[in-house]
Amino acid sequence: MTSDVYIGMNTLKRDAQSRTKEDIEQIRHLYLDIDRRGPEALEAIRNSSGIPTPNYVLETSPAKFQVVWKVENISQDEAEDLQRRMAREFNADLAATDSTRVLRLPTFVNRKYAEAHIVTGRREAIATYGPEDFRFRGDDHDERREHLVANGRRRVASEGEITQSERDWAFAKRALARGDDPDEVIRRIADYRADDKYDSEYYARLTVRKAQAEIKQGLASPKRATTDLTQESVVGPDPIETL
Repeated sequence: MTSDVYIGMNTLKRDAQSRTKEDIEQIRHLYLDIDRRGPEALEAIRNSSGIPTPNYVLETSPAKFQVVWKVENISQDEAEDLQRRMAREFNADLAATDSTRVLRLPTFVNRKYAEAHIVTGRREAIATYGPEDFRFRGDDHDERREHLVANGRRRVASEGEITQSERDWAFAKRALARGDDPDEVIRRIADYRADDKYDSEYYARLTVRKAQAEIKQGLASPKRATTDLTQESVVGPDPIETL
């Protein structure tokens, strides 16, 4: 049986002769390589209010997993930063956070260890995520909040600065647009904002209502139909749609 088969998670430029960061054409996936306390790490990911449901989970050997999210509109530097943050938060392999990483394919055999293991995989979500879907408690948001709060009052965000409230609204709008349950979106925002809002659930409900109204207004507005065949012809289908 064929063994040790890998595939790159992000597309390469057409003229690429190697697999370096400069050769990456587009970020298509974020991922984690979990080789310690795998079941506990998976449970933590699934229970996190700041990390969306993975698209794929591969069991590469007993209790060792590779977790994959389909993404769009994420730069290479942003993708690697997100992966490092997730790796630290969920005790994944920090060495496997580069954008050029290859992961194993399901149905093939992993012969890295003494006992061979057939790689299995399952799909857990069909959504495609953006950067606002990955939210971290304890990142620079907390540091920024401390600077915003001075002498018991908040300063007005400077021109061009994206506020956390705007990030929450963007997250809600995207989650609702892809069909997430509004109550679940409210819960995730409320959990994330629990430390810096007096009534985080009320705030979350207002945010979701605003997002729902924006989506409804957008659906009611006529839009010019466009067709773009270039993107699919360049990047191709999802490389692990065989799951």
